[in-house]
Amino acid sequence: MDLDLDTVPMGRTGLEVSEIAFGTWRFGRETAAGNLEISRERGHDLLDTYEAAGGRFIDTADVYGGGVSEEWIGEWLEERNRDEFVIASKIYWPTREDDANAGGLNRKHIRNQVDAMLDRLGTDYLDLLYIHRWDSSTPARELMRTLDGLVDDGKVHYLGASTFRPNGWRIARANEIARQHGWEPFTVTQPRYNLVNREIEAEYMEFCREQDVGIIPWSPLGQGFLTGKYERDADMPDDSTASDSDRWEESYLTEENFDVLDVVRDVGNAIGASEAQVALAYQLHHPDVTAPIAGARTTDQLEENLRAATVSLSDEQFERLDASKPDPYDDI
Repeated sequence: MDLDLDTVPMGRTGLEVSEIAFGTWRFGRETAAGNLEISRERGHDLLDTYEAAGGRFIDTADVYGGGVSEEWIGEWLEERNRDEFVIASKIYWPTREDDANAGGLNRKHIRNQVDAMLDRLGTDYLDLLYIHRWDSSTPARELMRTLDGLVDDGKVHYLGASTFRPNGWRIARANEIARQHGWEPFTVTQPRYNLVNREIEAEYMEFCREQDVGIIPWSPLGQGFLTGKYERDADMPDDSTASDSDRWEESYLTEENFDVLDVVRDVGNAIGASEAQVALAYQLHHPDVTAPIAGARTTDQLEENLRAATVSLSDEQFERLDASKPDPYDDI
């Protein structure tokens, strides 16, 4: 693939990561109909494609495919120099049934599960460990002390917080506790963010900007909506994994969102880029975004997404995209 992704700073860590991360949440995932979204062979092909484009930033989680995603990444890494890649994973969700301590962010679960994650990945360390959700039953001091211990042990290099609601007060409080004790803070976040899901723009993004916390968004394509395969008043496409969800249709297939998609298409037509490439290019040009996480089911889809790195938006085009959806917080 004739593409060489650039690197960008990951917050204030000093670490450089690929400008587009590769997301592996579909690895080993079964649909509601019992079909495997991405097999081991295809997963390795996708990783090959990402590597060929210069990609070195791989995102996974302990629950993706029930641990299969980490296993397949680990197998793929066996034939490569592990140190050349930045591997991020996440922890929170239960991993064993009928065991109250095999989930959440208590110290027992975190320590046991991180060891299991490293074993599946076949590595001695994670470059980045996210907490996948906040655990209200575990005190922030206990959590930060436990996470700092993983850094001291060399099992984790940096800490992140994923999928938080659109405010940063929990991260701010946890980081203040870490600062007071000289512990490792959260240096990156992974919220949902795209041209139709803009909730983090109210306070969350401003907090990250002021605290120099990196933003690595998931769902930059709005769960497929911003790829352009959905049309007003049309049936859902046969290959859509969202077609089983009435809630998804109610959230995404709205006139307001289709108005955004019209702008995306207009900009794409002007510069010769697909809808997906424009949506990703918006994030690549965004001053508050570190690196969006892009996934794909096929190597062709992945190559198309990665070519967003070659798309250049003018200031006027970026501003048009930025203004394509009314700011719900404009009057606050």
